[in-house]
Amino acid sequence: MKEILIALLILVLLLLIGCESLDASRQINELTLNQPLSVHFIDVGQGDSTLIITPDNKTMLIDAGDNNSGKTVHDYLKKHNINKIDVLIGTHPDADHIGGLDYIIHNFEIGDFYMPRKSHTTKTFKDVLVAAKNKGLKIKEGKYGVNFNLGDYVICKMLNPVNVYGDNNNLWSIVVKLEYDQKSFMFTGDAEYPNEIDMINSGSNLKSNILKLGHHGSSSSTSEDFLRAVSPHIAVVSCKYKNQYGHPHKEVLDILKNCNIPLYRTDEQGTIVFFSDGKKIWTDKKPGTYNYYGNR
Repeated sequence: MKEILIALLILVLLLLIGCESLDASRQINELTLNQPLSVHFIDVGQGDSTLIITPDNKTMLIDAGDNNSGKTVHDYLKKHNINKIDVLIGTHPDADHIGGLDYIIHNFEIGDFYMPRKSHTTKTFKDVLVAAKNKGLKIKEGKYGVNFNLGDYVICKMLNPVNVYGDNNNLWSIVVKLEYDQKSFMFTGDAEYPNEIDMINSGSNLKSNILKLGHHGSSSSTSEDFLRAVSPHIAVVSCKYKNQYGHPHKEVLDILKNCNIPLYRTDEQGTIVFFSDGKKIWTDKKPGTYNYYGNR
């Protein structure tokens, strides 16, 4: 009888330990799920680079600034303990977007690498191709209709290029819409008016809570029709302070101001980070101004 009681006590203890282990595991999972999505618009001067970190620690990097920005982006990623980029996107062949990609490819483990089917003759473009080849990376074509999951909770949809375009690199820009539960972000590269028309006509759901303005806020992008279709709560522009191109242009600033869309800008605020739990979006920075610093 005594032996039976001892055996029962041991069984109960084992069950309790098992339950505690399950509870601990459940708490770890809940802790992981409670980490917000973070979207980092990295200040690379007159260029673009955006880092996304999902609630389950998957990463995506869209562009890496110009040839002088590779180390800046590298150091920013390392500061956030990133050693692998699950998805790397070069939106189009312009140097202010892909100039730093070769440095990034050399220094990080890369999962999938996307670029549009648009070649270029520049050394910058060739450097990216060589870096990818040396790393054994296959470049996947980024275009309308390409969708993928970034981890278990984030969906990414490519909305452009919709068509085959000519020599204008900007028109080949990969546009990505990121969806996390009830919230969404749109990253537009240097997409311009023709792309905006094509995206509207494609029938895609363009509505996004945050819109990264096309072509650094140039008047070649962000038409009123496109802005209505996207209906963003917040706009973001990546550019250098008092840059030679006058970005963001006054026409775009006026449209945003008239539509009461808050503008966040790296030329005034440096790197900008947004967080989301899927129900709301927040940042620790206040909106920038609608000031125009050019001479147009």
